[in-house]
Amino acid sequence: MKNSSTVCIDASLVIRFTISPDDAALKLLWSSWSKQGTRLVAPTLLYYDVTNGLHRLQKAGVLKPDFVREALEIALALPVELIGDGDLHRTARELAARYNLPTTYDAHYLALAERLGVDLWTVDARLVKTLQSFGVEWVKLPAA
Repeated sequence: MKNSSTVCIDASLVIRFTISPDDAALKLLWSSWSKQGTRLVAPTLLYYDVTNGLHRLQKAGVLKPDFVREALEIALALPVELIGDGDLHRTARELAARYNLPTTYDAHYLALAERLGVDLWTVDARLVKTLQSFGVEWVKLPAA
């Protein structure tokens, strides 16, 4: 999309950033955003989604409770502007139906990125593949 001074980020990206500090591609991407003064935005559900994702990783035995607490604090301290209103929910429902998504959670991130005319960054390769099959090219994965 055209507005490169703002990007929309999803929970998968935030979770990966907080639990994988050595992920070179993500570190480089985040560093470039910081240096360029890029505005980070997300729908208001971001931190519910992040908290749930970290909890699920803990429940699965992937992460220890202390690590999850620390990761959540890092996530909560990120300079992300949260945006939400009724129209975002309406658009999310429409996008979920259009792209045959299993839930509306991802569609909220899509709706916000579409509204603002910005790229959506995620580490959800399955989501990117699904959307690309519909010709959506503004949902991005960090370079591997």
